[in-house]
Amino acid sequence: MTTKRTPREVLAESRRRDSREKRAKVLAVVDEMVDRGDAVTFAAVAKAAGVSSWLVYAEGVREHIEAARKRQEGQPRREAQVGRSSSAASLATDLELSKQQVSALRAERDQLKAALQRQLGHQLDQVGNADLVARVDELTRQHEEITAERDVLQRDKADLEERLSETEEDLAAARSSLRRMIRAENVAPEAID
Repeated sequence: MTTKRTPREVLAESRRRDSREKRAKVLAVVDEMVDRGDAVTFAAVAKAAGVSSWLVYAEGVREHIEAARKRQEGQPRREAQVGRSSSAASLATDLELSKQQVSALRAERDQLKAALQRQLGHQLDQVGNADLVARVDELTRQHEEITAERDVLQRDKADLEERLSETEEDLAAARSSLRRMIRAENVAPEAID
């Protein structure tokens, strides 16, 4: 003969069963993310499993997620998904490429300037005054074009440096906010899952 259970016992059993199901779902989601090659993070797992973020930090679940993250550390990262903003590393790469391009353009400008000076010296011996004035005007115009192009590249470089700085500040703010949220979640008393 079975003894009749109290409503309290029924509720406690229901909560335990619900907790086991949620934990099993979280573990399955972690395994699926690893199989797909998705980056395993606590927030991503909580979102994908549709559970509260504190559950993914609970004992038994946290260890499984941390183990999955360690397995992924040695693997190459997936390419950034379409629609995401540029990462700090991407911006730094763009900035470095711009610097190299500016340096190459400066070197090319210097080579062209030296070649023009040599050619102008040679032409001075052969050309009359009127032709010389026209040639000087042409060289001046070319110089102005090259200078304008250099100025545009310098502005692009400054813009990239500013974007990189803003991105680094945003990243620092996001990390700080995440730490505060995790502390708040760990401090606040939570009901049994």
